[in-house]
Amino acid sequence: MDLFKRTGKMALGSRLRLMTARITDDAAKVYELYNVEFVPKWFPVFFVLAEDGGKTITEIAGEIGHSQPSVSKIVQELISAGLAQENMESPDKRRNIVALTEKGVEISALMKIQCADVDAAIESIISEARQNLWEAIEEWEFLLDQKSLLRRVQEQKKLRESKAVQIVTYEEKYQTAFKALNEQWISTYFKMEEADYKALDNPQTYILDKGGKIFVALYENEPVGVCALIKMDDPDYDFELAKMAVSPKIQGKNIGWLLGQAIVQTAKDLGASKIYLESNTILKPAINLYQKLGFVKVVSRSTPYARCNIQMELKLNH
Repeated sequence: MDLFKRTGKMALGSRLRLMTARITDDAAKVYELYNVEFVPKWFPVFFVLAEDGGKTITEIAGEIGHSQPSVSKIVQELISAGLAQENMESPDKRRNIVALTEKGVEISALMKIQCADVDAAIESIISEARQNLWEAIEEWEFLLDQKSLLRRVQEQKKLRESKAVQIVTYEEKYQTAFKALNEQWISTYFKMEEADYKALDNPQTYILDKGGKIFVALYENEPVGVCALIKMDDPDYDFELAKMAVSPKIQGKNIGWLLGQAIVQTAKDLGASKIYLESNTILKPAINLYQKLGFVKVVSRSTPYARCNIQMELKLNH
């Protein structure tokens, strides 16, 4: 169809629905061909009851992957058609068991011949096709269980947008953004402390002149994220990753990850063996980012920050 050539793969759902409608229309005619009064959408529920016997609506829903309201509606339609009945006797009287009626069992027997012919017809299509659709569907279901289409689109969106992000080294013109972005996130969760002002008011003296680095993330030429690599006077650590902040209006574009990678790579280039950082566990996205970068929790050390309740380190491989 020309439409799908024009839309490309983004119309996958529409194309599958169109194929489903075509097959469902034929299925209704197949039941007529075998003189079986049956609606195609009943088949999954009916099949489970025919093969397994009485079950609750919850059990049927779990078996076929449908919602309970959907199964309940189909069950009521089967009951109206005289093919199923509910409130069957069970050891647990609180359970509402659904089972086939005698008419339902008779229909099930008639459908076995029909199902064999349908199965053979499907096999003939598979033999004529270059790809096995049945196996492909099973594979797609597995892959979508591992990661949904929505999650995959979100990742592609983030990847595309992250390509518009530029990581640059600090210049004096970014001092206002460096301070503002940090003040914004600190004030959102905690309160500014003396050690914050020292670094944010005088980044040149407190960070750069001591051998540290500061990186700025630009999105459409606007500074939207910052992070510092501070030289430490410590026998255990060479540098501290600190003062990472990303504008809340621009989050979700991998900016923290890009800044973190720039920090780690720079530390490696400078010959560092370990990087240290301090944070707080209420900042779950930040902790997840640090773990993704390879940081692990370490035993508590002395800290100038009241808000710090977790300390982490990254051992660098050169």
